This record gives sequence, C-alpha cells and structure tokens, in this order.
Amino acid sequence: MSAQNFWQAREMMGQPSPARERLAMLFDADSFVELDGFAMTGDEPAGVVCGYGAVMGSPACAFAQDGSGFGKVQAAKIAKLYDLALKTGIPVVGIYDSAGARVAEGADVLAAYGELLLRINNLSGVVPQISLVAGTCAGSSALLACCADFVVMTKDAQFFMTPPALSQDKAEGAGTAEAAAKAGVAHVVADGDAQAMDAVKQMLMRLPLNNLAAAPVLDFAAPAEELPAAGASGQALAAAFCDSGSVVELLGGFADNCAYTALASLGGSPVGVVAASGKLTADGCNKIAKMVNVCDAFQIPVVTFVDAAGFEPSSKAELCGSVREMAKLSHVYAEATTAKVAVITGKAYGAAYVALAGRAANSDYTIAWPDAVISPLEPQTAVAFLYGDKITPETSREQVQAEYEQGEASALAAAKGGHLDDVISPELTRPAILAALDLLSAKRVSRHPKKHGNLPL
Repeated sequence: MSAQNFWQAREMMGQPSPARERLAMLFDADSFVELDGFAMTGDEPAGVVCGYGAVMGSPACAFAQDGSGFGKVQAAKIAKLYDLALKTGIPVVGIYDSAGARVAEGADVLAAYGELLLRINNLSGVVPQISLVAGTCAGSSALLACCADFVVMTKDAQFFMTPPALSQDKAEGAGTAEAAAKAGVAHVVADGDAQAMDAVKQMLMRLPLNNLAAAPVLDFAAPAEELPAAGASGQALAAAFCDSGSVVELLGGFADNCAYTALASLGGSPVGVVAASGKLTADGCNKIAKMVNVCDAFQIPVVTFVDAAGFEPSSKAELCGSVREMAKLSHVYAEATTAKVAVITGKAYGAAYVALAGRAANSDYTIAWPDAVISPLEPQTAVAFLYGDKITPETSREQVQAEYEQGEASALAAAKGGHLDDVISPELTRPAILAALDLLSAKRVSRHPKKHGNLPL
C-alpha cells in the first residue's frame, strides 16, 4: 500500500493524520510541499511527514511525527530536511510525537539518532530551530528536541530521557510540561496544538531566516502601557517600552523570581528583552545566558533592564556551583557581538553591574534612571566598611546609607566617572533605546581568531 493510500484509508476510518493536521496549522494555506511522501518502513509509512512552505509569508522547513515508532527511514527523511535547510538557509520546525525507537532495528536506529544529532548541531546558530513537543518525546528524541534554540510544549505532552515509571525515585510530575518549564527546558507551554503553533509563528516572525539574513521588519504600534514605577517587574518593563502586543515571554516558569526573558520588537525591529531583579540565582543566570546566546547567534539586539542587588549569597548555592553559572553569564555577555543596550532602573550592585551593564559586559550603550544606585557592594555593607565612623548618636546608619546612595553611589556619580553614557528620566527610555539601536544597526566587531571561547560549563 502506498503512503498516500494509507493516509486516505485512515481518514476514511475517521482517523486523520495528526502530523498532517499540525503541519496544516503551521503553514500558510496551500503552501506546504511534502518531501519523500512515499517513503515506507516495510508496509507502513515512515511515521513522519516532512516538507517546506510559507509560515506567515516566510519560508520554513518542518517535520511532524505521527505518534508511531522512530526508525532509520524516518531519520533519513528528517536528515534530508535538515540538509535542505542548510542549503537554503531557512528555519526548521520539528514537531515531536513518537512512541520511541524501533528497537528491532538495533544499532541502525542508534546510528540514525546520531546522524540527526550531528545535523542539528551543525545547523545550530546557522538557522533558527524550534522544537514543538506535541505528544511523547522520550529518550534520544528528547535529546534532539532539546538541542533546538527554542522548545514549545503542549500542556499534556511528555518530555523525558528515562520513563518516570522506570526511574528509581519516581519523582512526582516528572516528564510533564510543567516540570519541563520549571527546569528551564520548555520555553513556552501551550494549552493545545493551535496555541502551540501560534507561539511557534510568533517566534519565527521575530527571527531572521538565518545568521546572515537581515532581521524582519514588523508592523508596530507604540506601547499604551503607563510608565512603570521603581521596582517594576520585567513583564511590566517590556510592556511599557516595547511595541504594543509584540512581547513573547520565554522560559516564564523558570527562575521567574529574579530573571525575565522575552522576544519582542522596538520600532518594528526584533529585540531580545532581559530583565534582572533582586538577587540573581544560578538558574536566573542560566536563563539570561540562554537568551543572550541565541540572540547573539542571529544578531538580534539585546535590551537589558537591571535592578539587581548582586548575586544570591548562599553557601548552599556555592555547593551547587552557582559561581559557574554566574561566570557563564558574564562570559556570554562579554563574548556577544550583537548590539547590547543596558538600562539601570534601580539597583546595580557589584558583579551584577559588571556582568550585565558594565564595560566588562561589552555593553554598547548604558543608561540609568536618576534614582538608580550603582555600588561595588550593597550600600549597607559599603557603609559598614567605609563610613562606620560617620554613624553617631546624632547620625543614624540609615542616614549615612542614604547619603552614600545619593552621592557616591548615585547614577550621576557613575556618569561623571565615565561608567554610564547618560542619565535619563523614565519617560525618555523608549526614545533613548530606539536611537541607540538605530545607531548600532551598523555595528561590526572582529574577534581574535580562535576555535571558540572556553565557556564555564
């Protein structure tokens, strides 16, 4: 039986192909062109539909698994698709829903996984890759999906390396979309296929076709949100200064107590938005580093809002290697050559300032609000070390600290020292960022020749 007749038979029985239905949701009407539609595994279809078409008017490749087993024929179809994406420089969307490997194929299926992993990594940073986990994605398939730039999951999907039922600890919730979001694996969790496809489309709209292509120019409207107050959340800052309706939050369930990341647009041009608040944790550092790394790969400018009182001080955190994640964050910012604009909205203490907004972070343009406090130590600690003698029965510690924050640690003092490019009122933030991004659109940086930097992994 041919593949086409097989699907026709299923549809006649009231069982349409889930893979084709999902691809129809993704691609513009009548634009999808299928590849290798007659490839078979024995007497059955290969278990995946591959092809290319237009998504919101822009070209893209995609494959969708149909819930059956993964084997060498399926892998060969997907490998062809990756080869096509490399030749043409267009994004790849992988829709994962598989019953797992065809164990009967033995070492052949292991080699098939290896071939795909090689292609995914060769394409990394060349074209955008988005994984959509719409069913079960387990074992080596989970490894493949996780190597994409972004991972979208439907809330009922499963995503794991080892089946939770077979694990020794049997942790509650293991393999669920909720767990994947909390672990920083899933960038977006959607209620169903339609919402997941919309999330994929929103991401593709804000990404260039490849690392050499110009970023798309989007229609935009100025934000209608009121100016945020001091201490506002990253979500509020993004809504207030980015184009209206353009913000797509990513990794929302991961380290959201101290870090916010999103894709958005400013003046119609795509940007990555980062907001650091409070005490940055190891997970917060990892979340921000992930975002900046992807933006840098595709030359998407990064706008960083800083209101961070340093890094989380904890001996337990040090036992867990948090200093490694903090060093990773600093490394990613310093190595990124894309345009970087930093806005200090409140606190910027110690290493948090250095890593996110300082010259060491290779920031192209750093501005601060008038009430920002920029200090090498937390003000109370700085006062204890430097100005303890000023604390008297007549002058309280709070008064001395306030004098320090308004004087030596003020935004104006940092600007006078050449550590800031400007001090502006909050209502001028959007025009200042737009002007900086316009200038930096022609930014060119040459690095020392090397294979790669030694990222603290």
